[in-house]
Amino acid sequence: MMAPDDVGRNPIGESQVGESQVGKSNSDGYKLCATAFWVTNPAEGELRRETLAHPAQDEVLVRTLYSGISRGTESLVFNGRVPESEFSRMQAPFQAGEFPAPVKYGYCSVGQVEYGPDNLLHKTVFCLFPHQDYYVVPATAVLEVPANVPAKRAVLAANMETAINGVWDAEPMLGERICVIGAGVVGTLVAYLCAQIPGVDVHLVDINPERRQLAEQLGIAFCTSEHAPQDQDCVIHASGHPEGLRQALEVVGSEGRIIEMSWFGEGNVSIPLGGAFHSQRLTLKASQVGQLPPKLRPRWDYQRRLALALSLLADERLDALISDESDFAQLTTLAPKLFGPESTALCHRLRYCLHDPS
Repeated sequence: MMAPDDVGRNPIGESQVGESQVGKSNSDGYKLCATAFWVTNPAEGELRRETLAHPAQDEVLVRTLYSGISRGTESLVFNGRVPESEFSRMQAPFQAGEFPAPVKYGYCSVGQVEYGPDNLLHKTVFCLFPHQDYYVVPATAVLEVPANVPAKRAVLAANMETAINGVWDAEPMLGERICVIGAGVVGTLVAYLCAQIPGVDVHLVDINPERRQLAEQLGIAFCTSEHAPQDQDCVIHASGHPEGLRQALEVVGSEGRIIEMSWFGEGNVSIPLGGAFHSQRLTLKASQVGQLPPKLRPRWDYQRRLALALSLLADERLDALISDESDFAQLTTLAPKLFGPESTALCHRLRYCLHDPS
């Protein structure tokens, strides 16, 4: 392990951003500098420089390789649509600033440990950290990426974790008919997981017919909204639009259950509960990744769930969920489009350096 003073002697090298690097501060010592993306106002962002504290013995210094944009939640944050009632609950683990802005937000970071405990040194790790090129966190906050999962694909870990929680909440059973409405990253991953349960008949439903190719790449049956199958045992809604939830109520069968995975932010949602909802004794249940299902809590914790998510990313077909990639330095310019209402991006990957150890 390097001594803390050695960290200042530029063991990392320069970031692609150009400005961020470990650099000399004065004749007496060195400082660690980083660049991070901040939402400064609704629909506006900028790259900001900051100085990092030298890592303690129980901390790690991570050089970011890639980060992923989780467009659903991050769109609400970028556009200032987080309800005040949810300011506390929607905080990311290493968020800085406060909603609505200025705020540093994100949770899909993959990097290489440049300083830390021997068992993590030079390892590729995943961390629930915002978009930033270098950072210092407790060693317990990172999880090693499995050797059979490329760093480029590991940015999907947080989305896979959300999908796992959604499947746990849905409790799919052998032979059930299941619809997943919304072929974004999370919805597609939910359908992908459910389709691997023997006998389960899964359809991924979306208003965009171009999502058919994505579904086919992952071996999932697909249909557009007007062709969604009826009389479903379970419908999992992940479209983020009220119309998708209304359709869920239409296609679920008697005594069926609907799992709501979308988060609508400040939006008000109107759904027709005066129709078959009561007469067919339907169940509407929310699923949110911030808490484990109650029955699993005695034996599961967040780290075990995240480790499972990373292990499930070994399938190379999941690369189809990465719709595009760009340099971190371009994020300020790209953000309004990526988080805009017309965006059809799945997971947009940001790259931070030229050398990917995987």
